[in-house]
Amino acid sequence: MAEVPEPTAGIGEVVVAVERAGVCGTDFEFFTGEMHYLADGQARYPMRIGNEWCGTVVETGEGVHPAWAGRRVAGDTMLGCGHCRRCRGGHQHVCADRQEVGIRGGRAGALAEKIAVPVTSLHELPANVDAVAGALVEPGGNALRAAWAALGEQSGTNAGTRVAVYGPGTIGLLTAMFLRAASAEVYLVGVTEESIAFARHLGFAAAAEPPGPPVDAVVDATSDRAVPAAALGLVEPSGRIVYIGLAGEPSTVDTRQLALKDVTAVGILSASPGLEAVIDSYAEGDVDPRPIVAATVGLDGVADVLAGRRPPGAGPKILVDPNRS
Repeated sequence: MAEVPEPTAGIGEVVVAVERAGVCGTDFEFFTGEMHYLADGQARYPMRIGNEWCGTVVETGEGVHPAWAGRRVAGDTMLGCGHCRRCRGGHQHVCADRQEVGIRGGRAGALAEKIAVPVTSLHELPANVDAVAGALVEPGGNALRAAWAALGEQSGTNAGTRVAVYGPGTIGLLTAMFLRAASAEVYLVGVTEESIAFARHLGFAAAAEPPGPPVDAVVDATSDRAVPAAALGLVEPSGRIVYIGLAGEPSTVDTRQLALKDVTAVGILSASPGLEAVIDSYAEGDVDPRPIVAATVGLDGVADVLAGRRPPGAGPKILVDPNRS
């Protein structure tokens, strides 16, 4: 932990006082040095990590309407250039020149008391979305997109649809919650007894082995290089596979099997297209993400968490309150 100059709002930017931030898998990869952006030069040390957050706007820069001051907000991680073909088409999350908050392109992250971000990345939080849920908007956006992809972006017509979710971590559990809210039948596949027990505590069927057939869709929310192929073997013909987890090594999928089973495979990179819908879902009570939070620490506790010394508490998620000493 270090003292740094307070951020200032540049043109089109705001400064946000961080209320809560999440510690995620990307942060762990930067801590261990395994993050592939370090190898290809898209990120470099020193850096300020943290890409899941919520807070209150305390300063507005030139070109920003002063009415933003005082608003509670969550923010998009992906900051596109705004000018290229992808950005103009609404796909700024895959802009080749994008910054990623706390990850890519030198944009400082939210494991700090304050953060400066473009006003265009903000999403206002209603009063009934508290700080805990607000910090889970960004991972929720990824999970909701995975659920949409697993269901073919259907809504209200999913009774009887069986979905297996590999990986009962933060993203896997949130995906399962959104699938359940859409009336799908969800089965979680885990590795540790603790994660399986916690998934069951949340009311899900869960085990170390995949369910029996039929399985209409599979979501891979793991870092296990063997799961992508296992998912293809499990899913029904004409089913759907969603790849949102990233393994440390390349995985192999037999595309002959993909074609012969007429399976749709979808990759999910970013929360961006799902953020507004997640906020609405939290506000309306369709999904309550707060039970997955095991504990909240101060900034001085982050290093221990990244080193694997977690505070006690069930659930995969650790949040950070920058105002807690």
